[in-house]
Amino acid sequence: MWRVTFALLAIAVAPCAVWAGGVPMAKLIEVRKVWDQAPHNAFTDLIRFRERWFCAFREGKGHVCDTGALRVLASPDGVGWKPVALMTWDGGDVRDAKLSVTADGQLMLNGAVRFVRPVVGQTHQSVTWLSADGETWGEPNRVADPNFWMWSVTWHKGVGYGIGYSTAANKLIRLYHSRDGRKWDTLADDIFPGGTFANETSLVFCPDDTGYCLLRRDGTPSSAQLGVSKPPYTGWVWRDLGVRIGGPKMIRLPDGRFLATVRLYDKKVRTALCTIDPEKGALAEILTLPSGGDTSYAGMVLHEGLLWLSYYSSHEGKTSIYLAKVKIEP
Repeated sequence: MWRVTFALLAIAVAPCAVWAGGVPMAKLIEVRKVWDQAPHNAFTDLIRFRERWFCAFREGKGHVCDTGALRVLASPDGVGWKPVALMTWDGGDVRDAKLSVTADGQLMLNGAVRFVRPVVGQTHQSVTWLSADGETWGEPNRVADPNFWMWSVTWHKGVGYGIGYSTAANKLIRLYHSRDGRKWDTLADDIFPGGTFANETSLVFCPDDTGYCLLRRDGTPSSAQLGVSKPPYTGWVWRDLGVRIGGPKMIRLPDGRFLATVRLYDKKVRTALCTIDPEKGALAEILTLPSGGDTSYAGMVLHEGLLWLSYYSSHEGKTSIYLAKVKIEP
């Protein structure tokens, strides 16, 4: 059943033909390791910007450490990569690199700083960096609210949208918006009220402006949720997908179908490419990427008929960054 967070919201389940033509079949064309220089390389994102590929991820001594930094790589072809930026924070662990292009055409990197020594009760701060070329970056912008971890950002019709989750005891999620990537305001508060620990998200907007959100939650229950909303996105309807996920990344294909790359926990932990059917409230695995152990947190870009995916995994013994190319059949 759909869960309605605001009683006044009335919305169709599938207003933009998100499920057309059946389940796509996926074929792995190739996968290659692109980086393993740090002791722990993880939490990726991928984007194509100004005819080049950019991959961002966290480098650290472990999955959690006090000296994490965000590394940005660039490549003309997805084969040869060079480092172009390293974002650090004195006294902080910088985490969860996310890439997007702002309304005025700048490359934006966002993440969150976990303070090693909290100051006046603040443990986390969301941050953005902006660049005109992907190599020269401006100073970090403190964004969102203290102790709200703004995760991935999606731009739609000149506005950036990002959901932040509370790192404090209240465990709520909050929708932010921005027109420049520097200043972010709250658009809607507590959009998944009363739920267990809701946190990581991925947003997709349809041509008719309908917004969809793939939401990870932990605790009991821990099954993922799919949210849907119409402008102004202050009220959301949620449907339980019935499966636990981590590191969600969701995109919409040109024909309207939704794909997501997530960490799955049933049987062997792995990074999996999945379909999402909003009408049925179903998530189905269609491809298991070479992965295992500490893994997932993908970037997804559809380019010249292939789906390009960045992700990380420890299945070869060390957490490393991988790039996969996948063919999606009609």
